Amino acid sequence: MSVRNPGRVQPAARWAAWLRDRDPDLAATRRAGRTALVMPALFALCGQVLHSPTMATFAAFGSFSMLLLVDFSGPVAQRLRAQAGLAVAWAVLICLGTLVAGVTWLAVVTMLLVAFVILFSGVVSSVLAGSATALLLAFVLPVTTPVPLSQLPDRLAGAGLAAAVALPAVCLLWPRPVADPLSEPAAQVCRAAAGYLRTDASGLGGLGPAAEPGQRRAAAERTAAASAELRHAFDTTPYRPTGLSLSSRALVRLVDELTWLSTILADRPAYTDDPPACDPAARTARLAAADVLEDAADLLTDPRRDTGPLRAAMAELRTTMTAMERSSTVRLPADHPVGDSTAETFGFIATLDLSFRAQELGFAVLQIAGNVELAATAWQRRWADRLLGRDPGTLTEPLASARERAAAHLGLRSVWLHNSLRGAVGLAIAVLLADLTGVQHSFWVLLGTLSVLRSNALNTGQNALRAVLGTVVGSVVGAGLLQLIGHHGTALWFLLPLAVLVAGIAPAAVSFATGQAAFTVTLVVLFNIGHSPDWHIVLFRVQDIALGCAVSSLVALFFWPRGASAAVHKALAEAYDASAGYLSGAVGYAVGCCTAAPRTAEPVRQNREAAASARRLDDAYRTYLAERGAKPVSLADMTTLVTGVAALRLAADAVMSLWRATGPVRTAADQTEAHRAILGAASQVTDWYRGLAASLGGGTPVPAPVRLQAEAAARLVESVRTDLVDGGGQATATAVRIIWTGDHVDVARRLQPGLAAAARGSALR
Repeated sequence: MSVRNPGRVQPAARWAAWLRDRDPDLAATRRAGRTALVMPALFALCGQVLHSPTMATFAAFGSFSMLLLVDFSGPVAQRLRAQAGLAVAWAVLICLGTLVAGVTWLAVVTMLLVAFVILFSGVVSSVLAGSATALLLAFVLPVTTPVPLSQLPDRLAGAGLAAAVALPAVCLLWPRPVADPLSEPAAQVCRAAAGYLRTDASGLGGLGPAAEPGQRRAAAERTAAASAELRHAFDTTPYRPTGLSLSSRALVRLVDELTWLSTILADRPAYTDDPPACDPAARTARLAAADVLEDAADLLTDPRRDTGPLRAAMAELRTTMTAMERSSTVRLPADHPVGDSTAETFGFIATLDLSFRAQELGFAVLQIAGNVELAATAWQRRWADRLLGRDPGTLTEPLASARERAAAHLGLRSVWLHNSLRGAVGLAIAVLLADLTGVQHSFWVLLGTLSVLRSNALNTGQNALRAVLGTVVGSVVGAGLLQLIGHHGTALWFLLPLAVLVAGIAPAAVSFATGQAAFTVTLVVLFNIGHSPDWHIVLFRVQDIALGCAVSSLVALFFWPRGASAAVHKALAEAYDASAGYLSGAVGYAVGCCTAAPRTAEPVRQNREAAASARRLDDAYRTYLAERGAKPVSLADMTTLVTGVAALRLAADAVMSLWRATGPVRTAADQTEAHRAILGAASQVTDWYRGLAASLGGGTPVPAPVRLQAEAAARLVESVRTDLVDGGGQATATAVRIIWTGDHVDVARRLQPGLAAAARGSALR
């Protein structure tokens, strides 16, 4: 009987685990694998069979661009349309580049215009933004290699062959999965949370048998474990090259929202094992929230599903929450306190706490479900809507949406406009410099410029050094290989697929410098195939890349040196400041609803400012995600800060929904103590968020999170106790809303430690 030696499979398993840790969704591996199979085959067909070096070059780089540099999302039919559109754009740009390449000034001006249009068009949609590098290469390659127009058909034929092979490769060679890699872990959290809510609801309101404490703990542990797994899958991704689309951005935000939900579920009071009597509607709200989470999980698993069931479940949850608010605020529980016992009053507040937690859970679940619905609806959009960046549910025409989005970024403060201008000027200068210096391979000068140009001078300089270092290392490795191979050029054909595979995986799995070295080896192999191996080509490669890196660094110093990360921090500062103002206005409106004075006007202006700042933040965040490669701030910290804005606005929306439907209420003078307590707590919380905004925008220290003020809570309890025995049922309804308003303010306070940690993490980078 033979025994299989487990040691033989351990190295492969370790390599697979290492690769998955660095490329969790295997996006880079998938693209590199397809390219390694297609690119060498096309190069061999055009160069060795058809005997056309021009066709071979354009076939190789066409397949490189269409398979390695882009990875369209959506259904298969839409991905094929995107690939076909990219092929048509390549043909147009090749023709244009070939026509203007012979005249230096015309090539420079055209490069400037074409680069700006390509880069700026990314503001319209994620499809165009994700294709920018591939489109630029389609113009850079012909404009830097002037040839007679008689060679244009060979160039188009090479690109056409690349497109013809890329189309089936997208579907047949390791196709992109339907769901985002975060979808399944997020669905597991939704299902675990739904199970926990059903277990937690058992026995509440005297309906049905109560769950055993062990069952509750087991359900809580399953939810915590699923949340930890989702967070690990997200945190181990250093950057998300596919995270630029609307659906992917919604799923990225979903990570923090589900973490927030798990925190709410874990934050249970001391009476968990023996809960007091509560409004039966609180139990119904928990069950309705569980239904929403289960429908959201189904949609996360398969975004092709109909979103109707999720929308219906969300509508049912809203109806249940409205009924719970009404029933909890118009009648007293049977055991309401009537004496002077503060303990009895705390018991009553504990009873209300169950209803408030149901309301808090309901708002959190609705936020999560809204993002899931947005992600699925965006994934299901028509091709025209996806290409032109039309948001789901908007009434404007696709072209009108594209015009509005582009026009919004024509101001001097636009992140995208600065990015586009810098890239266009850098590439135009590179074309001019390559022509004036007469370098042998001017294409590589522009490639060096393009590969290291980033949205701030510091990162560009760092990438320039890494690019030159990687090129030198790759050149040494390539020269060594050529020395070993000698005149046996056939061996290069066997090295080419491996070199392409490593060059595709290395930037994501290892580092930018390693990827540059691997790409250099690929080029050395590629340009020595069919010729006597010559290691001198590596010297030209180092020279050209160094020249391109110098251009990038110089342009980055003069054009917008701060970059996308600074722009996101500024947008975050504005969003937190505006959202804090909205929460302050909402609390002021709530207090104004229950005084003898005229009713306070709704904070409409603050709400609009908060919504507008959130839209600007999403645009800046999208720019940040558009930059491929490692980010100066971790994606986890940045996403936590972005999601915190939505959570703060959600707290303000919850306060407004609590008081908007009530009429004016007159209360006893003692009730002003409760008003002072809530206004004081809200002032402390909103002041902290304004301090966070100042820290993000100006680099000041992050303020320490606000602690729960026991004295303020005691004043609120005393004021509520007086109000309960003073005014009967209507006063009780007011007291309940006041307590819940304070609870919503406390929810915003409890978010502060996590946001402070993320802000400090972003400041360290």
